[in-house]
This record gives sequence, structure tokens and C-alpha cells, in this order.
Amino acid sequence: MPAHAYTEYYTVEEYKHWHDEWELIYGVPYAMAPSPMVTHQSISGKIFLELNCSLEKCPKCQALFEIDWEISSDTVVKPDMLVICYEPDEKLTKKPEIIFEIVSPSTVRRDETLKFELYQQEGVAFYIIVYPDNQVAKVYALKEGKYLKVGDFSDETYTFIVDKCKIDFDFSKIWRIR
Repeated sequence: MPAHAYTEYYTVEEYKHWHDEWELIYGVPYAMAPSPMVTHQSISGKIFLELNCSLEKCPKCQALFEIDWEISSDTVVKPDMLVICYEPDEKLTKKPEIIFEIVSPSTVRRDETLKFELYQQEGVAFYIIVYPDNQVAKVYALKEGKYLKVGDFSDETYTFIVDKCKIDFDFSKIWRIR
């Protein structure tokens, strides 16, 4: 008897009852990596500090980290860092303006393909993929519904413009000094 491909499909309602760390994308569950390693945590914290400092002049926007973004009834993701420019309800259901994902060996493919396409489709203005081992961040900006690569950043400053706010982000400040 031939084996047929079978994939489990879940909803956000079911996701809410799961333990541990998961994301749900188009009904398919993805286990999150175990607690982030020291380098990941360090970079995440430095990204938050850099964003938080830049957003002091923009009271409408705020940086958040590792929060569920409930996109639809079958999709909820937990970006490493994001910027929203609205007052959120109890749960995040509107799109962020900026998302940072810090890759690890177990998430790099998902971050570069599945999440890239998802964030593009949802209209996230900027998507930044951070590569700790290479100390480089690839910045993508949404133009006419497609992500275009702005550039690779290591020691440079890039200015994000979101919702009339200017965020000067110095990428040199997020890497651990060796």
C-alpha cells in the first residue's frame, strides 16, 4: 500500500494551549530553538538598546522582543525583535514596521525563506536578517510589495524611516567585541 504524504494542520486556538516555544506558520508547527545562546542574547539585547535609544524621539513607535504576532487563524510567529508604531491590544495582530531575526544553524533556512516570504506578504516595511557568526546584517526594504536588498551592514549606520519617525541604527554597536 503506497504511503500518502500527510501533514498536521493546526490553528492559533490550538497553539495557545501548547507548552514550550513554538511558531505556527500556515498551520504547520515549528519548534523554536532551545533558549538562545549567549551570543544571540547579547545581540538581541544590543539591538533592543539601539532601537530604544533611537525611538526616544518617536513616542508613537516602540521596540518589542520575542512577542507573538498573530497574523491569521493559522499563523503566529515570534520575531526576535520588532518595531510597532501603534498602541497594541493585549495581543499583537497588526503588522510591525521592522522585524529583526537573528539566525542560528537551526533557523537560518526558515528565516531566509519562509519568514522572508511571510513578512513580505504581510507588508512589513523592513526585514533585517542578522548573522552573528559573520557579524553582518542583511537589510531588506519593501518596495511595491517586494523586498529589495538595501545592503549588508556590519559597521555602518542605516536610517529607517517608519511612520514619520527616523531611526538611526548603528550596526557596529550590536556585535560583541572580540
